Amino acid sequence: MSDQQVDQGKRTWLIATGCAGAVGGVATAVPFVSTFTPSERAKAAGAAVEVDISALKPGEKLTVEWRGKPVWVVRRTPEQLAALKGIDPQLADPASDRTAYPTPAYAKNEARAIKPEYLVVVGICSHLGCSPSDKFQTGAQPSLPDDWHGGFLCPCHGSTFDMAGRVFKNKPAPDNLEVPPHMYLSDTKLLIGEDKQA
Repeated sequence: MSDQQVDQGKRTWLIATGCAGAVGGVATAVPFVSTFTPSERAKAAGAAVEVDISALKPGEKLTVEWRGKPVWVVRRTPEQLAALKGIDPQLADPASDRTAYPTPAYAKNEARAIKPEYLVVVGICSHLGCSPSDKFQTGAQPSLPDDWHGGFLCPCHGSTFDMAGRVFKNKPAPDNLEVPPHMYLSDTKLLIGEDKQA
C-alpha cells in the first residue's frame, strides 16, 4: 500500500467526520437559537388589547389587563371633569411633565385623555406598585380631605390621585398614574397598547 492511498483514506474519513460534526452542530444550534424567539404566550402578553366601551356609563370604571397590568377606563361625568379645574396648586405634577412614566403627547392636557370623557390609566400606584381604590364619591371621608372632589386612594401609604390620575403633593407616590399608549378605533372601541392613529 502506498503512502498516497493511506493519505486518501485519512482525508475521506476526516471529511466524513467533519461533515457529521457540522450536521450535529447545526442540529444542536437550531433548537438553542429558537429559544431566543418569543413564545406565543409572550407575544400575546405584549399584544394590544381591544376594549368595547359601549356599555360604560358616566361615573363607571372598566378594568382590562394589558401586559399583565390592570388598565382602568373611566367614563367621567361632567361634574368629575369640572372638578379637575383649579386644583393644579395641590398637585405634584399637574402638567404631567415628569419622565419616570412619560405621558403621551395626546394626554398632556388637564383631562390626561384623548377624549376628555374617558380616562385611560394603568391602575398601579407609582410608589410601591399597589393598586389604588376608587374614591369617586365627593366630600369628607376617612383618609381623604374634607374638600375631596373624587379620584383614587392608594390604601397602602395614603397617596391620593384626582380623576385624571394626577398625584397630590406631599404624598409617597412620586408620579401620576401611567397613561398607556392607546387609540380609538371607533366611538365604542378602544385599542390599548398602540397609538399609531392618536
